[in-house]
Amino acid sequence: MLLDRFNRRHPWSHNDHYGRWIARQVAAAGARHVLDVGCGTGNLVARLRGHATTVTGLEPDPATHRVAAERFADDTAVDVIRADFAGRDRQRRWDAVTMVAVLHHLPLAPTLRELRRCLAPGGRLVVVGCYRATGAVDLLVDLPAIVANPVIGLIKHPFRAAAMPSHMTAPTADPSDSLADIRSAAARELPGARIRRRLFWRYSLVFDASARRRVYGVDAR
Repeated sequence: MLLDRFNRRHPWSHNDHYGRWIARQVAAAGARHVLDVGCGTGNLVARLRGHATTVTGLEPDPATHRVAAERFADDTAVDVIRADFAGRDRQRRWDAVTMVAVLHHLPLAPTLRELRRCLAPGGRLVVVGCYRATGAVDLLVDLPAIVANPVIGLIKHPFRAAAMPSHMTAPTADPSDSLADIRSAAARELPGARIRRRLFWRYSLVFDASARRRVYGVDAR
C-alpha cells in the first residue's frame, strides 16, 4: 500500500509521542522509584529519570536491551535489566509503573492483576497501549490518525530513511483485545482506573492504588 510505504520511509514513534505525557503523570504522583516495563532503548526511562530518584527498566529483547544498558551505564540511579515482566523482582514494590505498547503482548487480566501488585501503597500505574479495532466507531476514530500520521512523519523525518531507527526495531505483535475488552478487564482488576482512547491507535490507562496496604485481605494504615 502506497501510504504504508510512505510511512516507513518517514518513520516516527507513536509510543515516544506519549512520553512527555507519561512522565507528567508519574511526576504528578510524586513517585520516587519507577519501573518501566518493556523499556526499549530507554527513551521513556530518560524522561522518567528527570522526575524520579531511581528508574528500573525491563527489556527482554537482547539487541534493544544492549542499547539501553549502554546508554545508562554511567547512571547509578538507572538499572536496565534484560527480563520480561515475569522476570521482575517480585518482592519489590514501586511508586509508579509504566508500560508502553507492551500489555498486548501479555495475557490481559492476569497482567493487570500483577501490575496492581507491583505498586506500593498510593502508587500509580500508567499504561499506553494498543487495541484491536472493531466496528465503525474505531474506524471513524482512526481517520484523523491516518491523515496526520504521514504529515507528522514528514515533519519529524523529512528525508527518506534507509532503515528504521533503533528504538523502533523491537519485536511487535498485533493486539487481540478490543478497547471494550480492556475496559472490562480493568473494571474487574483495577477498579477506578481511568481509560481514554488516544490518537494514533493507542489508549491510556491510569490507576492509583490505595494509600493503605492490605494485610490478610483487610485494609490497614
